[in-house]
Amino acid sequence: MAKKGFLLVLMQPPPAFEEEFNAWYDTEHIPERLAVPGFETGLRFVNVSGAAPRYLAIYDLASPEVLRSEAYLRVAFDRSSPWTKRVTSRVRVWRYSGEQVHPGDRVTGPCARLTLLRFREAGTGAVPAVVAGMRAVFGERPETRQVRVLAGEGGAKADVFGIVEARAPSAEGFDPTAFGAAADTLDLVNTYAPW
Repeated sequence: MAKKGFLLVLMQPPPAFEEEFNAWYDTEHIPERLAVPGFETGLRFVNVSGAAPRYLAIYDLASPEVLRSEAYLRVAFDRSSPWTKRVTSRVRVWRYSGEQVHPGDRVTGPCARLTLLRFREAGTGAVPAVVAGMRAVFGERPETRQVRVLAGEGGAKADVFGIVEARAPSAEGFDPTAFGAAADTLDLVNTYAPW
């Protein structure tokens, strides 16, 4: 089974720039990305846990190679639109891409809340511990719709992400020891609502 790819983007616009930022994202950026073959979803979320970054976008990809395709490269980076260049020059952006390692074949679906856990530079060697921890901590909660684990590019220095999609707001808090040594790299736990 081929594993799906992902593009995950965290963004923090200046408060005075949020109106234009959201207009750009909704009217140009998401439609432009979804027109690229291999982009299967493009969903936006806003932080409800109070911590930055304020916005999250998740794109599920048919494979990680989609981000190296000519169709994507025609609308990305130095070929981005003037509006994209204007917005991204004024917004703090954290961009991650890689492969969905657990379960490997799912896409982001409708949810009331999405919790994002980032294991900073945990490396691909930490993936089994992160998968086990995500399943143990979140897998059996009644509000959990699905749990996924994404491994960013970078091998031994890759960021690993846990994503929990919930049917309803989840109970806050969890025991980080479920993640073993990977718990020491956990530097972000944010809850987002659909945009």
